[in-house]
Amino acid sequence: MSELFSDAAPEREIFSPSQLVRLARDLLEDTFPLIWVEGEISNFSRPASGHLYFSLKDAQAQIRCAMFKNRAMLLRFRPADGTRVLARVRVSLYEARGEFQLIVEHLEEAGEGALLRAFEQLKAKLAAEGLFDTAKKRALPKLPRRIGVITSATGAAVRDVLSVLSRRFPLVDVEVIPVPVQGKEAPPAIVTALNAASAARRHDVLLLTRGGGSLEDLWAFNDEGVARAIRASAIPVVSAVGHEVDFTIADFAADLRAPTPSAAAEILVPDGAAILRNLQREEARLETLMLRRLQNAAQRLDHAWTHLRAQHPRARLQRGGERLAHLRARLQAQHPLIRLARRGEQLAALTQRLHAAIDRRLDRRKQHLVELARTLNAVSPLATLQRGYAILLDRDSGEVLRSVAVAAKSAHLIARLADGEIGLRQEAKSRTQKPKTDHE
Repeated sequence: MSELFSDAAPEREIFSPSQLVRLARDLLEDTFPLIWVEGEISNFSRPASGHLYFSLKDAQAQIRCAMFKNRAMLLRFRPADGTRVLARVRVSLYEARGEFQLIVEHLEEAGEGALLRAFEQLKAKLAAEGLFDTAKKRALPKLPRRIGVITSATGAAVRDVLSVLSRRFPLVDVEVIPVPVQGKEAPPAIVTALNAASAARRHDVLLLTRGGGSLEDLWAFNDEGVARAIRASAIPVVSAVGHEVDFTIADFAADLRAPTPSAAAEILVPDGAAILRNLQREEARLETLMLRRLQNAAQRLDHAWTHLRAQHPRARLQRGGERLAHLRARLQAQHPLIRLARRGEQLAALTQRLHAAIDRRLDRRKQHLVELARTLNAVSPLATLQRGYAILLDRDSGEVLRSVAVAAKSAHLIARLADGEIGLRQEAKSRTQKPKTDHE
């Protein structure tokens, strides 16, 4: 490089402005790595492209800066003139104008950046000591009777907490322990309140809370003394500082961290309406159970009373008398004379039934015999004789003579009439002749 400006150079090398600026830019960018620069913003501009242009200045100098859109979109605050910032930059030149400038890769408020570094250092220190160990966290009471709220007496946080507590569980006793929550006097006041509440042990749980704010506003809750007082407390401590995205050292040291003051109040007490509904269900269940038990007891009492009455001497004597009378009646029924008399009665009844049966059977037989006699008389030869007919018999054999031939062989004949018999004598052998009687 020294040869370019040497008077002994045989020939002069001539640069164009763009060449010279580009060479200077390369030298600057190669020489300086990413560096941190702290200063105050001035001449701030945000064109429609989304890039940011401003100057960083102090009392003696200022430097032009450019922050391109892809980096500007990551900012967590809104830059403005007069804001003191800490920038991580690349040293470069703006070729179009040949101006020295800084290309900003990261930008943060100067005070917040220092506080964040202090926050991370204290967090790492206390974590290494085991101050944030989960095993050291204490369980919160399920139904606290008294809650101590360490906060500003005039802030929005205490109003939110009291409103939620009164709505969810109005029976809980809430005591507000007023302390400053911002500024240099806040950390020692918070430590004193924590130590006093721990020593008094009047509360079931402590709530350390305040509303949202910047990192500087919440810095009292990033104090080492506050963190150690929380861990040393004999009473469980809930921390609810700032908004949901805000984290403080007190949150890590506390037994429980709530995202907001209202959420902490929701966590600390149960839903009174739900408890009331549950109590009403249990009351109805208890009434049903008691009624059932009373009914069972009444039935057992009735059974016992019945059993007692059954075991009373008078009742037992009465049952004994009845049983004795029954046995006496059975004994009398089994006596031989009584049994003999009963058997005699049974025999007389059977005899009477037998006679009646014999009489009925004789009557039926007589009736049958009459019918048979009537039928026999209807077909009897005697009935024919009554009408004037006679039967011719052989007197010796008594046989009925049914033809003349047979009658001719008989020596003696008899004619049977309805009222008697007549002896006959034969005189002719002709079939046409009638035999003569003895009277002829």
